[in-house]
Amino acid sequence: MREVYRKEEQEQRLQLEQIVTDLTLPINKTYPSFKIWVGFLLLLIAVGVAMYVQQLIYGLSVTDMRDIASWGLYISDFVFLIAVSLVGSLITAILKLSNVKWTTPLTRIAEVIAVAAVVGALTIIVVDMGRPDRLWHIFVYGRIQSPIVWDIIVVNTYLVISLLLLYLPMIPDIALLRQRMNNKPKWQQKTYQILSMGWQGTDEQFKILERSINVLIVLIVPVALAIHTVTSWLFATTLRPGWDSTIFGPYFVSGAFMVGAAAVILLMFIVRIRYNYAKYITDYHFDMMAKLLVLTSLVYLYFNINEYLVPAYKMKTLDGEHINGLFFGHFSSMFWFVQIAGMVIPIFLMIFKPFRKPKAVLVISIFVIIGAFLKRFLIVTPTMLHPFLPVQNYPESYHHYTPTIPESLIVVGSFAGVALVITLFLKVFPIIPIWETAHEKGISNGIIKNSCK
Repeated sequence: MREVYRKEEQEQRLQLEQIVTDLTLPINKTYPSFKIWVGFLLLLIAVGVAMYVQQLIYGLSVTDMRDIASWGLYISDFVFLIAVSLVGSLITAILKLSNVKWTTPLTRIAEVIAVAAVVGALTIIVVDMGRPDRLWHIFVYGRIQSPIVWDIIVVNTYLVISLLLLYLPMIPDIALLRQRMNNKPKWQQKTYQILSMGWQGTDEQFKILERSINVLIVLIVPVALAIHTVTSWLFATTLRPGWDSTIFGPYFVSGAFMVGAAAVILLMFIVRIRYNYAKYITDYHFDMMAKLLVLTSLVYLYFNINEYLVPAYKMKTLDGEHINGLFFGHFSSMFWFVQIAGMVIPIFLMIFKPFRKPKAVLVISIFVIIGAFLKRFLIVTPTMLHPFLPVQNYPESYHHYTPTIPESLIVVGSFAGVALVITLFLKVFPIIPIWETAHEKGISNGIIKNSCK
């Protein structure tokens, strides 16, 4: 009996060693392409910073935002990144509370996307300010009646909870890295030592950890729903045609879940191909994520029909001008691309199993992500160009809005910043949970505990 037990224990140790070796590959091996990629991202960020310095010197006049279109590409970027961030709660919380088991290798991918996207969103909202030196005023003089104050509170709360939900499940993995990454620079070893918080893998520590994670999972769901609901209220409480809608909350939330699912599929594919993780992120995971993307897209399609059908039926004067501009006017090409190529065609294709394979669903997800960003631009810009109060004695150029080169480069820099956060995370921490993967393989806490010493 003891021999059988020892043999089983030995098999588990060997299995754990293989899992650790596989999942720490990005940390242990630096590819030349990694340095090239990081250099490219830093270049894009540097260009964006240079454009922002120009904006600080000359003011928002370097953008095409004027008195009529006072919101533009920056706010579109902000809403898009906030939308992407909701995927953390979808994968880590909502599906886990629903007792869905297949999401284990995807939880950390979703959470790091969420954290990086929120950081990018907070950065771009500061960029949108004409006087960033007065940012502190909102904390000192902000009024609770203002939806902007609500947004600041809920976004920062979501960031804190997302960071905790990313960090806590990593503690056992960081303890493993603390023991095994002795060849790394001193700062990295010290980081592992501090972040592991003296983890020894005892049964009591696992109980406390799982209890803490469960509390955060329950807590993050209402906060996640609030973050995009409150963001939608920034539009819905403003007197403009196209924004006077009572369904903006669920409309924004459903769209956020859709683009978030597509973002996870994109990073899943990159991680799987780059580090040969096909046995951890399988075709089954892509199939299930594609089905999830179909579900969230169908819900979002329903809200899109509701959002446009009623005002199109009534065609009140300014709402009618707004609808005509979207359906047949200046923005019609973008509008129909978003609806057809970014939603309807992806839904139709993913109904069929061949289009739920990794490469096919990757291409579909890219179209969904592009469509989602353009959708945010369509929510912001056409409405700003149709104010309820007539604007007189303005130059003709003020009645149009086209993002300038500085605006565009700053937004590209924000995307590069989000990508850099994810890239550096991949280089320092395992992107697929080690101890949770080990549990799924039947490896006991005792074996993991011994590996942490």
